[in-house]
Amino acid sequence: MADMLEFAEDLAHRAGVLIAAAREDQSLDLSYKDGNELLTSADLQADELIRREIEKAFPAHNILSEESSPDLSDPEALNGPLWIVDPIDGTVNYAYNMHQVAVSIAYAEGGRVQAGVVRCPFFDETFTARRGEGARLNNQPIRVSACDQLARALIGTGFPYDASARVALLERLRLILGHCRDIRRVGSAASDLCWVAMGRLDGFCEAIKPWDLAAAAFIAREAGARVGHLAPVEGDMPEELYGKDLVVTAPGIYEELFALLQPTAS
Repeated sequence: MADMLEFAEDLAHRAGVLIAAAREDQSLDLSYKDGNELLTSADLQADELIRREIEKAFPAHNILSEESSPDLSDPEALNGPLWIVDPIDGTVNYAYNMHQVAVSIAYAEGGRVQAGVVRCPFFDETFTARRGEGARLNNQPIRVSACDQLARALIGTGFPYDASARVALLERLRLILGHCRDIRRVGSAASDLCWVAMGRLDGFCEAIKPWDLAAAAFIAREAGARVGHLAPVEGDMPEELYGKDLVVTAPGIYEELFALLQPTAS
């Protein structure tokens, strides 16, 4: 997996340069997917760069990408050699010139992530992990926080694009706010999960897509985090790519947060 990680890291850096330059030049065209999900021209350009290089280097591999190939219906493809890509995680932040933005690339075999990279270009931070070898930030080892009390925990979360779906989260937010130190809503799930990996956050919970979590949840796990779901995994999606009711925390608060939120599982 060394070659896969190096390949993914190089791609993430190149995509990061592309999106940073596009943002600096103010050369963004905006559009919408499904009526309400923001999309920029830089999302498409970064996706095209990543896809082109993967297809050139590994023509037999499958690609699961938010922008160009979001189909989750083929179990064989999901369990074969698979690249999971989010060219810009945090598109709304990016469009508004907020810097919490990440390029996320993961490589999986047999439904298990083997290598992952999350590149945050505006902060010059690169989170990486290879299975069984721990996690790193800019090539320095990282670990989750030692927090063991939910009352002293800082928890990250996010909200769906669909405004009507946010109403169902109110009870969950009330519970978290009533039992933890505070909540942070950064706007990039990949960033949130990497922050759990290196202790900027003590935990994270949200319903997200495979391309949001594949690399970052893997990095958090390799950094010592506990990763799970409030309800059983549905369908043919491999568990490591399943984002519904996701909970990722430092080990010392996982059971407490899980028990608090489990009755709210959708």
